[in-house]
Amino acid sequence: MAIGATIHTFAVQLADIDRGVYDELTLRVARHPSETDAFMLTRVLAYCLEFQEGIAFSEGVSSTDEPAVLVRDMTGALVAWIEVGAPDAARLHTGSLAADRVAVYTHRDPAKVAAVWAGKKIHRADEISLYSFDPGFVDAAVRALERRNSMTVSITERRLYFELNGLTLETEVHQRAVA
Repeated sequence: MAIGATIHTFAVQLADIDRGVYDELTLRVARHPSETDAFMLTRVLAYCLEFQEGIAFSEGVSSTDEPAVLVRDMTGALVAWIEVGAPDAARLHTGSLAADRVAVYTHRDPAKVAAVWAGKKIHRADEISLYSFDPGFVDAAVRALERRNSMTVSITERRLYFELNGLTLETEVHQRAVA
C-alpha cells in the first residue's frame, strides 16, 4: 500500500453468468494520490470481470514491473497480466512475454488507446484484448463512489449490469483486438 493512499472498500456481489462465476467479494483498494477515481473504478471492474482463483491487485502505480491486476496459478506462476487505462506498448510486450494471457481494460476512448500501439513491437499482439465500456459509463459510476461501497456486478452476454451505492447503470463490455 502506497504512502498517502486512500483506502476504498467494496462489498461486491458478483454474478458472471457468461463464465459461471458467482461470488461475494470484499475488496480493499488503495487509491494512490496520482490515480483518478475513474482509473481505480476501472481497476475494480477489471478485477470483477476477470475474477478467478489466484487473482490479485498489484501494488498499483508504485509497482512498475507488474500490471494493475494479475493472476497466478497454484505454483505462483503468472498466468494473466491485466492492465488498466492506457499502458504503453512496451508494458504490453513485457506482459505478453511474462504471462499466457494479456488483457487491457480502459475507461478512455479505446480507438485512441489502441492507436498509440500501432506499428509498435508487442509480442503476441493478436492475442491481446482491449476491453472498454459505453462512453460515459465510468464517469457516471464514479459520481456514486464513496470510501465504503456496496456494489453488484452482473454480466450476461457481455452486457454489464452494475449497481454502486444505489446507482444503477448498464453497459456493453466492448472487446477489440490490439493488433
